[in-house]
Amino acid sequence: MGIVYALWSGMGIVLIASIGWAFLGQRLDAWAILGLGLILAGVVVINTLSKSVPHG
Repeated sequence: MGIVYALWSGMGIVLIASIGWAFLGQRLDAWAILGLGLILAGVVVINTLSKSVPHG
C-alpha cells in the first residue's frame, strides 16, 4: 500500500506543478524542473523494475 501511495503522491505533485506552470504562470527554476524529473524517474523505475509492485 505504501508504494501505491507514494506513486500517486509523486504523480500528483508533478501534475499540479505542470498545471501551475501551463495555466497559472507559475515559474519553475532549474532546481524545480530537476526535482520533478527525479520524481518522474522514480515512478518509472518503480513501475518497470521494482518487484514491490505487481506487473501484469
